Amino acid sequence: MNTYTRLAIAASLLLSGCASTPNDPTLTLQTKKAPADYAQCVLPKLQEDSLQTTVSETQRSYRIVVSSKVAANEVLEAHKASNGGKVFLYERTLLASTFGPSRLERAAQECL
Repeated sequence: MNTYTRLAIAASLLLSGCASTPNDPTLTLQTKKAPADYAQCVLPKLQEDSLQTTVSETQRSYRIVVSSKVAANEVLEAHKASNGGKVFLYERTLLASTFGPSRLERAAQECL
């Protein structure tokens, strides 16, 4: 195996670690809105930015997955809480986007 092959394997292993789903949310928020109301606020904002989303719901929560072509999908979960909802954001940000909040984070904050 030549040096270039070894470097390519090492780089792919490092990048695959970056694409895994994080165990801990990158941001946790509290809202007074029910999960359904919160999701109905967030979705149009994401669609305005032409983000491709998939929504799933359970009896107590909503999950919005924002598809990405260059990184792992971003996930926003809104769970029912005693005084509204608890929102969890799971993001993998690229280096260039660490200078400010992502479009998903902005939508999440605006809908609180």
